[in-house]
Amino acid sequence: METRKPARRRDTEDRRREGITSPVEGFNARAKAAVADEQLHDSVELFTNKSVAGRNAVLNALPEAPELRERAYHIKQETMANLDRYLGQMADAVEARGGNVFFAESGEDVVRYIGDLARRRGAKVLAKSKSMATEEIELNRRLEEDYADLDLEIVETDLGEWIAQLAGDTPSHIVGPILHMNRRRITEILSETAGERLPPDVEALGSFARERLREKFLAADIGITGANFGVAETGTIATVTNEGNGRLVTSVPPVHVVVMGIEKLVPRFEDLSVFVRLLARSGTGQKLTVYTNFVTGPRGPGEIDGAEEFHLILMDNGRSELLGTEFEEALYCIRCGACLNVCPVYRQTGGHAYGSTYSGPIGAVITPLLKGGEEAKDLPHASSLCGACWEACPVGIPLHDLLLKLRNRQVDEGIAGKAQELAFKGFERGMKSPALYNIGSKAARLAQKPAVKDGSIRPMPGPLGAWTNSRDLPPLAPKSFREMWKEGI
Repeated sequence: METRKPARRRDTEDRRREGITSPVEGFNARAKAAVADEQLHDSVELFTNKSVAGRNAVLNALPEAPELRERAYHIKQETMANLDRYLGQMADAVEARGGNVFFAESGEDVVRYIGDLARRRGAKVLAKSKSMATEEIELNRRLEEDYADLDLEIVETDLGEWIAQLAGDTPSHIVGPILHMNRRRITEILSETAGERLPPDVEALGSFARERLREKFLAADIGITGANFGVAETGTIATVTNEGNGRLVTSVPPVHVVVMGIEKLVPRFEDLSVFVRLLARSGTGQKLTVYTNFVTGPRGPGEIDGAEEFHLILMDNGRSELLGTEFEEALYCIRCGACLNVCPVYRQTGGHAYGSTYSGPIGAVITPLLKGGEEAKDLPHASSLCGACWEACPVGIPLHDLLLKLRNRQVDEGIAGKAQELAFKGFERGMKSPALYNIGSKAARLAQKPAVKDGSIRPMPGPLGAWTNSRDLPPLAPKSFREMWKEGI
């Protein structure tokens, strides 16, 4: 094992110098453009509606779902409270089976480890399965830049991720990387790769992709995967997927590298039964994904499947800084995407508006925590605080509460603008004073009259336009509840 030293706290400038992160400011501008994109809106709506309907159906048919949700929360709570011990147990179990373990403090450490491994092995082709952890640290770009002399070919083998890679695009959803693309766009991308016009037929496009990717599986020197879960008790890596590429990446290349965030640990093998039953149901509306894979170290004597070398990279990259804080619950996320599917903001903007690997409510929480509040100051405000994300979360993460805490932190750290601070202080004072509330309500009802058209507030100029340009804002009622109560209405 390489190292077990505790992580050093890194500030935003450290991360920028490493080149691992990129600025994510500008959510408001990107969201405005996304809302105006009707094709994007239709694609996102189709995917999220289907996912939510499927989720509701399978969870309603599972009587023990509330109990599983509560158990999942407590398992994660236990894991984070004893993370050092479980990390050590995981490392020992992997090494006992002939695997290699590396504790990566930062994304830069991950890149360096894999790059040096590729150099040592004389690798040329690296085949990857879907991994949010490697997207987070921009592994592909950094390997190509930092190890340019190796002339590495890094191939995403998840169909959606591969199409995004061919298009020079990035994933827009945790589960559905290219939900923002329609069939016409996908056909264009694959036709360009094929060097001929392919028919816009799902079976034909799938056959072409299968043929091209199989060549890469067979040629790969190193296979790289993420991990949905890591079992400390046995050293097992669990991945759940609907494509067979995960099994090919882990078994065909002679070397298998796993990049796993340290928060993905669970203590016991039996804990997997809780999360596996919740993950697919919450994310895709399936009772179980097509492939549920377990890998425990390299191929053993007499075994015909598995890699010759196994490397587990346990990545921190800012996660340990959240342990024991009011934001620790953000580490409980199992990356199912359920919160994105129900979020009224995500459903209008899609994932690219967030400017980060993680979008939707979990992205609005985790990105500022991992990248720095100043760098992602818009994201905690990319929420209506309706609480739908918490209701959908299979682990019960109170995302709406965490978003409020991030907003509070912005005020404490002076990140929030003065105008915003004064506006909310004025709002607070008005809400606490019955007299001011009544005066303000009557004044607002009078002021809104010129702006009301066809039962809603028409588009307003200046800052008010953010509330009226892309939504129907209902006017204040002619009479307040108290007034109607007094009149006996």
